[in-house]
Amino acid sequence: MEIKYLGHSSFLIKTKTAKIVTDPFDPEMVGLKFPKTEADIVTISHSHKDHNQFKNVSGINGVNPLMIDMPGEFEKMGIRIFGFQTFHDKTNGSERGENIMYKFESEGMSLLHCGDLGMVPEESFLETIGEVDVLLVPVGGFYTIDSDEAVSLVKKIEPSIVIPMHYKTEKSSNASESKLTGVSEFTKKFGLDNPIPVSKFVYKKEETEQEMKVVVLEI
Repeated sequence: MEIKYLGHSSFLIKTKTAKIVTDPFDPEMVGLKFPKTEADIVTISHSHKDHNQFKNVSGINGVNPLMIDMPGEFEKMGIRIFGFQTFHDKTNGSERGENIMYKFESEGMSLLHCGDLGMVPEESFLETIGEVDVLLVPVGGFYTIDSDEAVSLVKKIEPSIVIPMHYKTEKSSNASESKLTGVSEFTKKFGLDNPIPVSKFVYKKEETEQEMKVVVLEI
């Protein structure tokens, strides 16, 4: 499983059978260029413009991507997808609405994309999600959970790999992004003061280390 960060909450996830894009964004709203991208599957965590630009993703070989924007169970090209309804805030959606967390299962591996999660779910809810190998978690606060809450979520889920997303970057030209905190606010809680971003991350379950690892990806 290969993971590349497209910015904000958007990733390109490649397995042996399919390509997945999460939360494609509006470049003007986010202040980042959205790269030319093809996919078999596109997931949308919620309807805000910085997460729901399905039109920005092309199909492969003339076949339109499968778009998933609701809770439930889905399957395409050997990928099993589970959507779990959560909230974009701490008041059951009264401020920013609902949010969907998506779990992808392929090749004996599992990845959980948290979307714009605005609260830390209860243990009982997380038990329904099950084991997670790779966790893509927002850490910037303001619109989502902050770095402390993200750490709490990581401790509850106990993934092998944690990849932070939705944080302030120097590349963004949008003023609203300045309200977020930088990724170091999260990584320093794991002893990483100045992590060096990598262009992509390749996950192989048989190579998993005993200790959890935090990986920061380049945009």
